Amino acid sequence: MRGNDQQAYDRGTSLFSPDGRIYQVEYAREAVSRGAPSVGVRTSEGVVLAAQAQASSSLMESESIEKLHKLDDHVGTASAGHVADARQLIDYARRMAQGNRLRYKEPVGVETLTKYITDHIQENTQRGGTRPYGAALLIGGFEDGEPRLFGADPSGTPHEWKATAIGGSRQEIQELLEDEWTEELTLDDGIGLALRALFEINDELTPNDVSLATVSADGYAAFTADEIADLVEGLDLSVEDDTDGDADADDETEE
Repeated sequence: MRGNDQQAYDRGTSLFSPDGRIYQVEYAREAVSRGAPSVGVRTSEGVVLAAQAQASSSLMESESIEKLHKLDDHVGTASAGHVADARQLIDYARRMAQGNRLRYKEPVGVETLTKYITDHIQENTQRGGTRPYGAALLIGGFEDGEPRLFGADPSGTPHEWKATAIGGSRQEIQELLEDEWTEELTLDDGIGLALRALFEINDELTPNDVSLATVSADGYAAFTADEIADLVEGLDLSVEDDTDGDADADDETEE
């Protein structure tokens, strides 16, 4: 009977176990931890979003792997976890941002948009017939002249961060960010910190495997592959790109 009871809590998406856990949410977090990492860094001038977007095959077009997305002119997001789940959350966030502009004639606040997303995520932990989203988001933007950076995990909990990471190798990246982040970081400093965080935990990473964007007073801006390559070279982070070998990346169902 004890084994059957355990299975019941394990399969239920909206049931608490006797020790206060929701197993399906924990499994969703595990799915995020198996995805390629994304990093967010808040600076005095804006927010930097960087992500590993490594192809699982040399035959895959790297441009088709999207880890960074523009949600509105003043806010962007980075994802980790299951690609399809992240895409659904991103589409939902865009609809909320557009709806706010139509309804109130003004851009949505970064914190408000984050709570729209996390409320939607949380609903899937409270109803039968659904499962938690196997994806996490970093939401960075500019609000009332101030940069803001939030994280949204599969439980639907929003947290504001100075710098953080989601996805694989999160602990190692977080330790580096905690050691090197300061209040005085400029946007260029933040770009350097975000790139170092990704390259130092993966010595096989190349500039082609990285996506980079910033959100500042000038709005959302994505970097081209050539611009990223120049930045990586300037930081002396680049390694020789082995285009003939198989890429060491996550499963295609994860990002």
